[in-house]
Amino acid sequence: MTHRTFRRTRRMLATTIGAGILISGVAAASPAAAAPPAVSCTSAKAGLAAKLQKDITAALAGRKGTVAVGVYDRTTNTTCGLRASTAFDSASVVKVTVLGALMWDAQKTKRGLTARERTLATAMITKSDNASTTALWNQLGLTKIKGFLAAAKMTQTKPGANGYWGLTQITVTDEQKLLRLLTAKNAVLLDSSRAYVNRLMGQVVAGQRWGTPYGKPANVTLQVKNGWLSRATNGWRVHSVGHFKGGGHDYHITVLTHGNSTMNYGIATIQGVAKVVHRDLAAS
Repeated sequence: MTHRTFRRTRRMLATTIGAGILISGVAAASPAAAAPPAVSCTSAKAGLAAKLQKDITAALAGRKGTVAVGVYDRTTNTTCGLRASTAFDSASVVKVTVLGALMWDAQKTKRGLTARERTLATAMITKSDNASTTALWNQLGLTKIKGFLAAAKMTQTKPGANGYWGLTQITVTDEQKLLRLLTAKNAVLLDSSRAYVNRLMGQVVAGQRWGTPYGKPANVTLQVKNGWLSRATNGWRVHSVGHFKGGGHDYHITVLTHGNSTMNYGIATIQGVAKVVHRDLAAS
């Protein structure tokens, strides 16, 4: 690849990476193909696991592409998973990890964020600004980012090479680990660090609040980060990660997708899953 081609490819990626989470549908298998993986749920609440498994499966029926799903509710000790270890290009969902790494690194020297860092972090999360993300990614460097991933036990996450943070490989398993870290006391992130990340995720601009918040009850608060990216292979990657609290529940949802024909198709797939999760938990 020539230097000119490399620069052109990098510019194309920078302009197409957005916020998102992936949730693709279950495609009909050909007669010779193996059966697609099934949604699996467990719960301490009688009947809830079966209900969620049935409804998530129905929401994905007929949807094209590849979808991975993770659900965890602390209140009822409920978990659901589909393709939890399948890797996807992160798009802008990785921006939450970047902010987590920044907070973790600042903690180690017992310092607060600088005014510049706060400006960059706010733009990165609330508006999904790519230039701000690149600045923080480069400031941290791969050593610190990998250090945070190791501390968070996000062993399936592989940072993108050559500055391509949007091509970081993520899984539902690791995104759910990150959401757990952000929403409960732990030894990795201080309460003040978690509160800062959650505050920004709760201030995402209205136009980027699609995805996992869809169908949430009015009395439930939300933190969300989405991502979207189109590439020549696997079409549109569309992702959404969110944390929700209220109505007697404390839960997070991760949906990762690729193979979508359009961004809107991926959003519709994610929102079909989110709608039934919110409904079933609210009714439990």
